[in-house]
This record gives sequence, structure tokens and C-alpha cells, in this order.
Amino acid sequence: MKVRKSPSRVLWYESLGFGLIVFLCWLNKVVDLPHLVVGGEAHASKWRDSFMETMLIVLIWAFVLSLTKRLVDRLHHLEGMLKICAWCRKVGHRDKWVRLEEYFAEDFRIGTTHGVCPECLKKLEEDTRRFYRLGAGAETAPGVEPQPEEHSSSPAA
Repeated sequence: MKVRKSPSRVLWYESLGFGLIVFLCWLNKVVDLPHLVVGGEAHASKWRDSFMETMLIVLIWAFVLSLTKRLVDRLHHLEGMLKICAWCRKVGHRDKWVRLEEYFAEDFRIGTTHGVCPECLKKLEEDTRRFYRLGAGAETAPGVEPQPEEHSSSPAA
């Protein structure tokens, strides 16, 4: 997954194409292309018309370029996302699915280690307390004293 941060070639090709259209419009006014290509009568060139055509082409180019830039930016954003399986958490990478640790090691040359985030640690501690509070782990956990059960019977008189 290689995402280019530089401007896309598509935008350059698009700009080059519109530049070529403007060039041909002005070349037509200077040398009268229809007269040269297919013959016929020579046309008088009107520089105001050429200027208006150029302005119209530039406006259309700006509109098309802005739309294309938005599409290319969106494409780069989507290509930059990491595809992860919702069930096993493997990463889709180069037409295969690998564990996240393998992906980091292969693509980024980054080693990984494991730890516990504060939220998971808190949940783990609460689950452990609940497990021992219910008495289920009293026999299996070495060095842990079983907690006395509280009775709600009334005191003897």
C-alpha cells in the first residue's frame, strides 16, 4: 500500500490537456487552421473572441480541476486506510491476510511487543475481583485466602 503525497499525475495531465486546447484556440486565430487544413475561405481573426474563448476554457478547467482534485484526495484517503478483518483482526496486505504484527514487521520494519492498555487493565482487574468474589477461584489460586461469606441471619439472643 503506497500512497503518494505529491500531486497526482492525473491533475497534471488534465492541466496539460486544457493548456493544449487553449494553445490550439490561439493557433487557430493566428494561422487560420480550418483554411490550412481543409481549404476554403480565409477567416478574419477577432482577438476579442479568442480572449473570451480562453476565459471560458480557463473557467471550465478550474471547475474540472477542483472536482478532480477532490476525487483524487478522496482516493488517496481511502487507499491510505488499512484493511483489517472484523473477526480475526488480520490485515489485508498485498493480496494476502497476515497478522498485524507480521504486517508491521514486513511493511514498516517495526518490531512489536505486547502490553495492556489502561482500559483493558481496569476491566481485567474488575473481572478478576468478580471471579474471586464469587468464590470460583478460591480453590485454584495459590496464596489467596478465601473470603468469608456473609450471612444475613439474625443474631442469637
